[in-house]
Amino acid sequence: MTRGRSHPASDTKEGGAVTPTAGTRPDEVRRHNRAALLRRLHLDGPATRAELAAELGLNRSTIKALVDELSAVGVVSEEVPTHRHGAGRPSLLVLPQAEAVPVLAVDVGVEQVSVALAGVGGRLLGVRGWTLRRGQGSPEEAVEEIARARVDLVDELGCEPTRAGVSVPGVVRRSDGLVHEAPNLHWTGVPFGAMLGEALSLPVDVGNDADLGALAEHTRGVARTSQDVVFLSADVGVGGGVILGGVSLRGSGGYVGELGHMVVNPTGRQCYCGCRGCLETEIGEDALCRALNLAAGTPRPVIVAELRSLAADGELALHRLSGFAEWLTLGLTNVLNLLAPELVVLGGLLAVLPPAVVSSVTTEVRRRSLVGRAAGSVRLATSALAGDAALVGAAELAFERVFAVS
Repeated sequence: MTRGRSHPASDTKEGGAVTPTAGTRPDEVRRHNRAALLRRLHLDGPATRAELAAELGLNRSTIKALVDELSAVGVVSEEVPTHRHGAGRPSLLVLPQAEAVPVLAVDVGVEQVSVALAGVGGRLLGVRGWTLRRGQGSPEEAVEEIARARVDLVDELGCEPTRAGVSVPGVVRRSDGLVHEAPNLHWTGVPFGAMLGEALSLPVDVGNDADLGALAEHTRGVARTSQDVVFLSADVGVGGGVILGGVSLRGSGGYVGELGHMVVNPTGRQCYCGCRGCLETEIGEDALCRALNLAAGTPRPVIVAELRSLAADGELALHRLSGFAEWLTLGLTNVLNLLAPELVVLGGLLAVLPPAVVSSVTTEVRRRSLVGRAAGSVRLATSALAGDAALVGAAELAFERVFAVS
């Protein structure tokens, strides 16, 4: 969920609450305000009615009506706070009930698929996962396994998802979940949203993995307080997601953010996308293996262990990863000059880079980027969500729509 979005035909107040304008029906206002309250609890956790009224710009009677309505259907509850301050009767806290409106989150990776039930408040209630041989999983097999994992999770947890959000490493049309092209999966023209929706009997929203990684960092990770963010993630492939002004940049049809296919070395290696010298060929998993003198196809845990072993010796890390760091610096300099983010979040294998390498890249990017020199405050940070960024983002994508129709 991105913050600061406006609501059509209404005046938006802080936190997303609305007040009536000419032509706005009372039920529309109530629905928007209910969604704003749910988003507030989902993103920032429990609050008193007074705090909700102040943050959402609504009067206390409106908040009372909304809380009573949501309590009656089990979406929220009110409890006495564990820690009391001062004398007198404590104000009750309004808490979201995670199991009330869960969503199904799916991350289809090149070498692994993860499926989770996620509750309001962002907690993953249960997770299933399985590995794949790189590029060997067909869309039909993926749908079958995801449907089976959904059944297992529902049997275990006893709650049914209301919607599904799906992350795919490819170019995705947001309107219907068509995977136009996912080079590392070898998928082309796959109506994955429709296929999965039919199998699950649920509304399904599909997005690009890096785009959803950016959404996850903005709502649950290190970019919560930043409004202009680029998320750059490297695994088998390399992708980027962009948040500008607190809103996900999705482009025409949802086709945006393929930073990994920015050509940086025209005489470099052939990329799966058909071009030569894409950033992916220089900072993706295979490139990292070359820099570490590991065989192509080395299992990810081995790559991670090798990177972590370098963390204690900054000088050695800089020496062994100098070429890799140079390509990362070049790519990020281009990104900064183009998008001027206040924060760049490194995800996937980039999040495991030794601190000395991240520090060196940060210094060089600030020095080389015209925008970086002008802004003076561009930051690089590693993801705090580890390998779950795309899965968390898939859940947040589904919750966006759940709250929009609440």
